[in-house]
Order: sequence, then C-alpha cells, then structure tokens
Amino acid sequence: MPDLLPDLTPPMVYGTAELTHRAFAGEGIDQLLQFIDRPAETLDEAAAHALDCSTVHQLAFRPQHALMMQLQALRLCPLYRVATPSSATAGRPLRLLALMEPGDLMMNAPLDFITRTLNVQLDLLYLLPDRPLPAAIPDHDLAYIGGGDIGAPEALARRAALYRAWPRPVLNDPVKVSQFARAQLHRTLADALGICSPNCALLSREALLEGHETAYPVLVRPVGSHAGSNLTKADSRDEVLRYLATVDAQDYYVTKFEDYRSPDGFFRKYRIAFIDRAPFLCHMGVSENWMIHYLNAGMTGSQDKRQDEAQAMLDFDAGFAARHATAFDLLNDRIGLDYYTIDCGETQDGRLLVFEADAEAIVHMMDPPDMFPYKLPQMRRVFGAFDEMIHRHARGGQHVAVAA
Repeated sequence: MPDLLPDLTPPMVYGTAELTHRAFAGEGIDQLLQFIDRPAETLDEAAAHALDCSTVHQLAFRPQHALMMQLQALRLCPLYRVATPSSATAGRPLRLLALMEPGDLMMNAPLDFITRTLNVQLDLLYLLPDRPLPAAIPDHDLAYIGGGDIGAPEALARRAALYRAWPRPVLNDPVKVSQFARAQLHRTLADALGICSPNCALLSREALLEGHETAYPVLVRPVGSHAGSNLTKADSRDEVLRYLATVDAQDYYVTKFEDYRSPDGFFRKYRIAFIDRAPFLCHMGVSENWMIHYLNAGMTGSQDKRQDEAQAMLDFDAGFAARHATAFDLLNDRIGLDYYTIDCGETQDGRLLVFEADAEAIVHMMDPPDMFPYKLPQMRRVFGAFDEMIHRHARGGQHVAVAA
C-alpha cells in the first residue's frame, strides 16, 4: 500500500465534468483545447494537460486519439487532482480519492459532476494493469472504487484486495459491481419479486450466424458499445443476419425485448440513483421510440414531455417509489452497493423493468434552468444526499438509510 501524505499535491486537471459542461453549452473542440491550454514546467503538468486533451477528444468523438493520449498521460503520472470551479463553501473540504480504470468516459463513475457542487477535494488514482501503485498518494477521508467494466479476473482480484486492505473507509465493493455486468444482471435479479430483468446472452458472431436458438424480438448490440451505439431490435433471424452484415464485431449481447409502452403510447425511461439504499429520480425521458436516451427523447422540444417529467419528480416518492418499494428493497439487497444507478421503466403488467444497473452513469445538473426549472431543486436534493453519504462513511458511521 502507498504511504498517505497529507501535503502531497497531485497535478491539476479540469476534469470530465467541467469540460462536458462547456461542450454541452456549445463550445467546440477548438474552444475546449484553448481553454485547457497552459504551460507545463514538469512532466506531471504535461501529463495533466494530456489527460484533459484526451477528455476533449473523447467529447469530440475521436476515441482512438483520445485513448492514445490518455495512455501517454497515465504512463507519466497515474494520479491527479480535479480543479473545483469555485470555493463557495468554507472550511476544510472532504478529501475523496477515486480509484479509476483507464478507458473511455463510460468506464468510471464521473464523480466530479456531483463533487463540483460540494465542498469536496477529488483526487483520481488510475490503476494500470501493468504498474504497481505509486509509492505515496495524498491522504484522504474516503476512497471510492471506480471502474465498472473491470474485465480480466486478475483486475477484479486486484481491486477486491485493495477494497479489503484500504487504510481509509471505502465505498462500492468491486466484487458486487461485477455482479451487474450486462450479461450478469438478469441472473443477479432472477426471481426478484416485482422486477423484470430480461435475459441477456453473450454470443459470438459465429453462434449468431449459425442460428443460435432465440425467441424474438431481441435487442442486439456489440460488446463494448454504450449509449445505444449499434443497438438494434430484431424481430426475426433474417433481421439479425442483415444486422450482422453491417455491424462487424466478435461478440454481441442479445437481450430479450420487453415492450414497456405506457397506455398513452409513449415509452418512459427513468434514471434512478440509489444513495445508501434511498432512491432519487435524476431524469425521465419520454419518447415515441423504445430506444430512449435523454438527449434523443425530444425533451427540449416538448413542453408536454417536460411537464410529464416535472410531475414524475414531484410525485416520485408517493408514486413510482411507493409502487416499487418491495422491488427497490430487493434490488438493494442483491446489488448491495453504497452508490449506484439504474435505468428502468415499467412493464405493462406493472413490474419494475431494469435495463441497466451500474455505478458509472452520469448524474448531472447541466440542463438549462429556464427550460427545466424543476431540475435544479431535484438535483440539489440528489447531490445533498450524496454529500451526506460520503461524510457519514468518512466518519466511519454505520449504514443508515436516508429517506428519499
């Protein structure tokens, strides 16, 4: 284990949240690169600049260049401190260390979207598969094990050992994180009362070409894709074959499709954060299409959809959360993390339909308040609950469920 030094200051990065906020507000790649440009007098400072450049290129959908720059940065320095946008809160900040996985922006919990609003000092320690931990790291009050797609068994074993041996309180057992990987989630939630988690199979291209026995309709996507990239709904084997002719990959996830259309003809997809077991609604996308991502649901163009979401947030505790209270308890029992999110809907027979569960989803406050006035108080509530959780765990307090 590294030495814990209270005065060790890692090189500073702007971080994912600051750069994403700027991109969301309309800044292009040239503006972002100009924003992060600064002189580097040491190798560590050069590494910090390269890591920010990597984030900018990921936001500009240049993944290969981005990951190459990230690798160069992490080879120079695996440890960084995220710059906070302001110091509005007085007093010593809570010191939070996130253990990170190298890779794209979907690989780790983007905690700085939350901590940028709190009195929190966030440090990032990247765990490289072929490198030991640094000899020394900043002392901290609490650690968070990041990285959902841990991959190789040796990587999981390493993180599990760190979780058990870490000298400070730590959140999110990596062994539990591994239990809700995409092809594992339906097994984790099997036979849970009030929950529908559709079967998901990991199949090779050859198995699909040879006609793996499948009950249609199904959803097909390549392993490693995120946010609906190359995701399709296939109603027959012929449609699967046409899909394979255009999307070339070695392995695919094949998931049973569940029609979750509401009686009014719209699909509704909820992102719910569980913070010490308490559920908080972070957004609800409303769409005419089954494949909902909040940014493609047309929320900005429809006052009716925004009003629907606002009402869902207002009624969540007495409505959605109350209807699915038993399901939420079972979900928490089986997943067992301190902090995670689910993307979910409701089946036509009233069960909680769980699409995904992970600890890497973005929970943010980027939506313009003039168009989404109901979001700001709701997300402040979510971030406040997160703040209470990390302070409680940093003090070594026993688990206490927070009322939603």
